[in-house]
Amino acid sequence: MKPPIVVRDFATALGLKPFKLISELMEMGIFASMTQSLDEGVAVKVADRHGYLLEIKHRGDAATQQAAKEKEKAKQVKPTVDESANLVTRPPVVCILGHVDHGKTSLLDAIRKANVAAGEAGGITQHIGAYQIEHAGRKITFLDTPGHAAFSKMRARGANVTDIAILVVASDDGFMLQTDEALKHAQNAKVALMVAVNKMDVKGANLERVKTQMQDRGIAPEDWGGETITVPVSAIKGTGLTELLDYILLQADVMELKANPKAEAAGIIIESQIDVGRGPLATVIVQRGTLKVGDALVCGPHWAKIRAMFDDRGQTIKEAPPSSPVRIIGWSGTPESGAVFRAVKNPREAEKLAEAVEHEARKETGTQDAAPKNVSVEQLFADIAATQAKTLKVIIKTDVFGSSEAVRSVLEGIKSNKVSLEIVSTEVGLVTKNEVLMAGAAGAVVIGFNTKLENGVTPLAKHHKVRVETYGIIYELGDKVREMMADLLDPDLKEVRTGAAEVRATFPLAKGFVAGCLVTEGKINRNSRARVRRKKDAVYEGKIEMLKRFKDDANEVRAGLECGIKLDDFNGYEIGDVIEVFEVQKVRASL
Repeated sequence: MKPPIVVRDFATALGLKPFKLISELMEMGIFASMTQSLDEGVAVKVADRHGYLLEIKHRGDAATQQAAKEKEKAKQVKPTVDESANLVTRPPVVCILGHVDHGKTSLLDAIRKANVAAGEAGGITQHIGAYQIEHAGRKITFLDTPGHAAFSKMRARGANVTDIAILVVASDDGFMLQTDEALKHAQNAKVALMVAVNKMDVKGANLERVKTQMQDRGIAPEDWGGETITVPVSAIKGTGLTELLDYILLQADVMELKANPKAEAAGIIIESQIDVGRGPLATVIVQRGTLKVGDALVCGPHWAKIRAMFDDRGQTIKEAPPSSPVRIIGWSGTPESGAVFRAVKNPREAEKLAEAVEHEARKETGTQDAAPKNVSVEQLFADIAATQAKTLKVIIKTDVFGSSEAVRSVLEGIKSNKVSLEIVSTEVGLVTKNEVLMAGAAGAVVIGFNTKLENGVTPLAKHHKVRVETYGIIYELGDKVREMMADLLDPDLKEVRTGAAEVRATFPLAKGFVAGCLVTEGKINRNSRARVRRKKDAVYEGKIEMLKRFKDDANEVRAGLECGIKLDDFNGYEIGDVIEVFEVQKVRASL
């Protein structure tokens, strides 16, 4: 390939969509627009990642090429020299993982000496929190990640930001499904692993069993000749915590964690939300460089000029060194959890870069939608069937970005052949009038999770006949949506037999015949649905038009009594026939 290597042409050569290449470069910490040219070293690296060998053809003779190569080499070597000179020890970032209800948040509370778990809905952590504590004069940053299965995406990301993962295992329960899942995340992220055996104060605590299970999973504890530091703790009693923190600092020393506080700031978005009055907020962890108030940041299609920064206790801070968890005010929107952000020269450049990414994304979806489709007759019928199929349309509104992703994955996990679920939109913030109007137009249900309604939403929803539901616990939300889907189905019809009568004689009437019967079970009601059964065959089905007790009309005749019955215009009764009376009840259909 001949230089300059332009992003758009390079993407085509690799068989990638330009937008994909831009996001890949972003992960490498390089922000480039479509028309920008790439550094040759970077281009070679990217090509290699996709299994290509990139040959760059320079104009001129071999000597010029050699000189250019040397120059390129010097360019690549130079920053690393600078970097190492500026590297300083940074606090470790510790992630607490484990099964739901094994005491992850309680353990963190005990470490922070504050009560967070009590405020959790149903005892389930629904957000990722980032906190920093001080122990033995050194700082440690903690990430608390939710344990519910739906939050596994967030948990996977949480593990990728961290240096040390602490796997919390309850001493009475041992390893469970989500414990193994969390262990897998930690191993995939190649982070240092420690095990905290919690609930040592409860009845049935069995440390040896947990150690045996660790041995079975190939993470043998240190005192059994393995490499995994295992600390028995009790979050409630507060025992073993000092030991746990000492081990964390020891592990951090072994890992020699360093970062350059003078480099261009960059890091990871942990969580984002919209705060009433303060606009979009994002909790971030700084990975390199130092963030300062007034800095311009870019993260995918969003950008920010930092108006203010807060630490985990809500106090205003002016700057944040590496490994600090901070909340930033001043974003243009809510960036995705797990996305990489980077500081740039000024807000104008940040806005330009963010717009380029957004424009690219829009173009990407636009080109996909505009692709011509080959429509066959089968496809046409399938499309018609799809439009007639029952669909529950949902608009999701949550308090923070991570929750919206979790709610989405719970809803997408509801499988049904009879009703499909369509998520119209997923947004962060309060439920606004705009969502109600959108739901009214789309025929959708608005579902809020951990969020409130804006003033005036309820009457507007009533006016437009839009259903707005809010929930605080993710399990409840999933169950309720399943019920809403079932309600869309036509009810199943269930036949319930209420009585039967045996024909003992037939009597002629002015018009046709009436059956003289003995009621053998239940009761016979006038106007009920009934069928005449002869041996195994149903001869006639209709409505009881005439019901007589001797010569008087009757509304109901019970078992053991005799009566005269006539069904509609039917006259073919025979002795020995059975007249069955039944009701048709509607039962809620199941998915």
